[in-house]
Amino acid sequence: MNAEQIIHALGALAQEHRLAAFRLLVQAGPDGLAAGALSEALAIPASSMSFHLAQLGHAGLVTQRRRSRSIIYSANYPTMNGLVGYLMENCCGGATCAPDGGCESGPANERSAA
Repeated sequence: MNAEQIIHALGALAQEHRLAAFRLLVQAGPDGLAAGALSEALAIPASSMSFHLAQLGHAGLVTQRRRSRSIIYSANYPTMNGLVGYLMENCCGGATCAPDGGCESGPANERSAA
């Protein structure tokens, strides 16, 4: 992903309802959820949910497909993984990442601490 795509994706997630909807879609897995189910789960009016899902779609974070009369939304895992990968690129300045998500001590970290 390039910087413009990253900024667009982060901007789409920088809103409480969109972030909550995206997290629910990630948890739902590839089967996804209907827009109505998302709206109900988050107690958001359907028209507002449609707006938020459109914003996530424009950022490439969700995909949609029609199933009968419902539109099913799913997290776009390749885009999500690209975003996380971009944020984690060169994590810990070359040191090994610790299991807790922090950085283990290493030569690069010792130099920056001095």
